[in-house]
Amino acid sequence: MIPPASAELLTVPQVMACLQLGRSAVYDLLRTRQLGSITLGRSRRIPTHALTAFIRTRLEQEAA
Repeated sequence: MIPPASAELLTVPQVMACLQLGRSAVYDLLRTRQLGSITLGRSRRIPTHALTAFIRTRLEQEAA
């Protein structure tokens, strides 16, 4: 499930669905800073550009 182009900030469940990963795996990516995020209050949001960059980096690593 690809998030709509108009959504600039994604929730963890949206990223989970997009990457087909579990909650712990997504939080591990955030904790290790492989996936960028911002904190709004007590909520974590992932900018769409950070998700795109993460996917692009992973694809480049696999191609190498």
